[in-house]
Amino acid sequence: MLLTAFLSGLALYSIYRVVIRAFYTVKPNERAVLTSFGRAQRFGDQRVEDPRMTEEERARYRFPRLHVIGPGGPYFKWPWQDVHKVDVATQALDLTWDPTKRQDTIEAVTKDNLTTGVNGQVRFRVAEDNLYPFVFGVADPLQHVMGYFISVLRERIANFSDPKGQGLLTLAPADAQTAAAPASEALGDGAGPDLSEGVSINDLRKNLPLLNAFMEQQCLTTGSRYGIELEAALITQIDPPLEVDRALSAINSTRNQVAADISTARADAEQQITMSKRAVDIATNTAQAEVAPLKELAQTLVGIKGEGGSAALAAYVRNMRIPLLRRARRIVQTTGNPTPNRT
Repeated sequence: MLLTAFLSGLALYSIYRVVIRAFYTVKPNERAVLTSFGRAQRFGDQRVEDPRMTEEERARYRFPRLHVIGPGGPYFKWPWQDVHKVDVATQALDLTWDPTKRQDTIEAVTKDNLTTGVNGQVRFRVAEDNLYPFVFGVADPLQHVMGYFISVLRERIANFSDPKGQGLLTLAPADAQTAAAPASEALGDGAGPDLSEGVSINDLRKNLPLLNAFMEQQCLTTGSRYGIELEAALITQIDPPLEVDRALSAINSTRNQVAADISTARADAEQQITMSKRAVDIATNTAQAEVAPLKELAQTLVGIKGEGGSAALAAYVRNMRIPLLRRARRIVQTTGNPTPNRT
């Protein structure tokens, strides 16, 4: 009786272990890796290759290519086999997520040795073509993901500098003015170089898209190294300490005041230039008005001489003198002698 019960239990366990648990399915957002006695199914000696990796990284991160089971099912496995399922859908996590502690912001040190708070979000997904490091190389993949991305972010913040500000600092003062003038004219604001450039927190605030692009560039090979691909980095907020924030506000106020003074001076100068141009135009028109009758008279005399000869010209001149002689009070006649005779 006891033996029969033992055999019956063994049969039920075998049915449960071999038949019921032998079938499994894979969801559309999942991929599965099957292991036999702990060893994953591989494609021979094939390795994951990534031309973007350096020689040092290729020698360090040499992972085999695994046979990946796609969505569908039911699939069958033997009792000595295990199924490792991975969610390959894109996931989003706040930067403040940390299972080991509670925090409202991520602290990072800038190039100026200032501690600032950073908030944002990262989006990532598991690299389907390189599941080996994610499944077998990382103890806690999610915590590793956040730790890795935060480390990259802190490294970027610690070394970040505004490219525009660096370009102005490397130029000589005369060259910097020459280079800044066309840009200011193109912008049309007349503000000139930004006085707040060179302050690391202010540079970070102004270049958040550039910081996100740097992070994505830094994480291009994470899929080949850790089996995790960064989809996007969205740094949305950088909060400096209160005293630094006050200093930045003072810098911005000074910058606005300088920009306003420059605009006022430029407007006054343009007004003076406009008034000078109008004065020149008035003088030119007056001179042209005085010269025009003389030119007309010269053309008339030329025409009279051309049509009637010198006699007609002398008669015309004599007739024109008559009104003048009537109004003249004194006539001076020159004879060519040093002492002219007066009549």
